[in-house]
Amino acid sequence: MSLFRHGLVAVLLVAATTQVGAAPTPASVLVEELTWTELRDAIKAGKTTVIVPVGGTEQSGPHMVLGKHNVRARALAARIAASLGNALVAPVIAYVPEGAIDPPAGHMRFPGTISIPESAFEATLEGTARSFRRAGFRDIVLIGEHGGYQTSLAKVAAKLDREWAASAVRVHAIGEYYRTAERDFAQALRQQGFSDAEIGTHAGAADTSLSLAVDEQLVRSSLLHDGSVLGPANGVRGDPRRASAAAGKVGIDLIVARTRDAIQREVARR
Repeated sequence: MSLFRHGLVAVLLVAATTQVGAAPTPASVLVEELTWTELRDAIKAGKTTVIVPVGGTEQSGPHMVLGKHNVRARALAARIAASLGNALVAPVIAYVPEGAIDPPAGHMRFPGTISIPESAFEATLEGTARSFRRAGFRDIVLIGEHGGYQTSLAKVAAKLDREWAASAVRVHAIGEYYRTAERDFAQALRQQGFSDAEIGTHAGAADTSLSLAVDEQLVRSSLLHDGSVLGPANGVRGDPRRASAAAGKVGIDLIVARTRDAIQREVARR
């Protein structure tokens, strides 16, 4: 188990300590680990922000598991929520648009990738936000690991903000989460001596390092240094052979800090 995962356990144990009456607030920031009465009381105690992490189920080369985005989104959202202090984390949305199914395009050419229509994805986001508004949350935050659906996150947020303009509830699509992973983490890796060819755009050194930092079990270490797995034919665009948990921790820390700051700015603007 990675150091990050040990740290996440600690975050979940200490993130919520406010008491409501005689009953302590449950020691978890994850909505799915609370009872409905625990959630109700947490909202009443001031946890009025909910983060909706969006992942995706897709191929990531022979060396990385199909659900890496979902595991990462959940873990990072928990750290962000703990850092904010007044936030909880929704269950990860694992079904996202990944391209045409028949004939297959993009990641759909590889077994295990799951794709849904954009309309179904946006309807899921909208229903999720409406549910959390009904529960009593005031700020609903959408973050996602994919570049392909960032437009959908912003579209749904804008639609609901228009509809709810007369209320105190707002939906925030926080693109800083994805931009930091793609832009700032890549720059940090360059400063460590990684080339752009190594960093890559999918399943390369950047992508693999983030996964190692969250949970080393997401990566097949026996294949990590095998050059035969490289190349687009195997779903890899980059070179993961020098990836490490230490390099990934730099990216994790950047993503958490900058996403937290972006959420605070957006909430303050309303």
